[in-house]
Amino acid sequence: MLAMESAGSIRSLYRHFLAGITSKSLNAFYYACSYAKVDLSGFMNATAKLALGLIPDSLKSQPVFLCIDDTMVSKFGKKFEDISKLFDHAAHNGSNYLNGHCFVSVMLCIPVWNKNRISYLSIPPGYRMWRKEKGSKLELAASMVRQVMPEFRDKKNVIILCDSWYVKQNLVSIVDEYENLDLIGNARSDSVIYDLPPAPTGRKGRPPKHGRRLSIYEDFILSAEKIGDYFTGSRRVLTNIFGARQVQAYVTAADKEDGTRRVFFSTIFPAQLQIFCAWQEKLPLNRTGSDWMQYIPLFLYSFRWNIEVSYYEQKTFWSLCGYMVRSRKGIEMMVNLINISYCAMKLLPYKEETFSQYRNVSVQEFRFALSGQIRQQIFYVNLVQNIETYIKSNVISEALKHLCWKQSSYL
Repeated sequence: MLAMESAGSIRSLYRHFLAGITSKSLNAFYYACSYAKVDLSGFMNATAKLALGLIPDSLKSQPVFLCIDDTMVSKFGKKFEDISKLFDHAAHNGSNYLNGHCFVSVMLCIPVWNKNRISYLSIPPGYRMWRKEKGSKLELAASMVRQVMPEFRDKKNVIILCDSWYVKQNLVSIVDEYENLDLIGNARSDSVIYDLPPAPTGRKGRPPKHGRRLSIYEDFILSAEKIGDYFTGSRRVLTNIFGARQVQAYVTAADKEDGTRRVFFSTIFPAQLQIFCAWQEKLPLNRTGSDWMQYIPLFLYSFRWNIEVSYYEQKTFWSLCGYMVRSRKGIEMMVNLINISYCAMKLLPYKEETFSQYRNVSVQEFRFALSGQIRQQIFYVNLVQNIETYIKSNVISEALKHLCWKQSSYL
């Protein structure tokens, strides 16, 4: 996949690359995708473990993020297994419905140093195909988080970032299963919010579980000036989504006169976060003063956008939508193999110092440079293997050694 710079189909990969380096037949690769006994969850754990190993010792105390979202892949054929009619609010086909597959994914964001600034590297550990008969996307996302959480046993703060679709009981309840897991998410503007329970009065009877119901328009006082790009109000509240657990609620508005407001919930409070704001690369997180510290969880939510960028890159440049295998297992295998190639190009510049110059360039640019080197090495090997005489082989081998040395200096 890296050498071809695309993965349109297994047949294409075989004809233009695999057939030249292996004696296996095309059917062997089809069989490997659809019938090989491979546990896809192992890919997720291995990728997460490699990514966490890249965190420098000086940044071990910084939080890491697990972004959760889903993406649609449109398919015109009807012979793909588990294909169905799906609602997509971002569809550009004249309708909000498309025929295809839905994949749920998680993305891991880890802190790394980038020119004396803290930058977050985004790595998607894996994809899972959602099927209606197997439960909701919320339950599938929760199972994926449970799969990778054992890799975070040494991390103090692991924070889930998700949009309003996933801020529901089936997913948010997972934060109660792990001491080091929290959630920051956008919520529906009509979510039921209550004030904290009043102090005990000493009277007989059961004390109230919560205070009065709050309105996002009347009970949240927005800041006098914009916090980042929005006027923002904040307070501790109770909500039906999180049960008896207190959460920090944020209400934002782009314009005080405009009636449109958004709601965010955070199960982690600013005082519980240990984050080096002054060294952050991202605005407005690196400009937080004493007056803005209470809004740090809201600023951290912006890292969720990284998963949207990943979807765009993989769909546009990595053939994520181009799979042609029909079986569900084969599709999941193909999509995750594409994802592994994508992750490898994100991790390698930090894993190997030789490729460190590619840390600040597009992952597609690094793949282009590496693919040329892969094709050259295969050409050299095949040429040496097919040389007929000993005399020719000595001359050509020396020439190839010199050429390889020059090529390595350029890389």
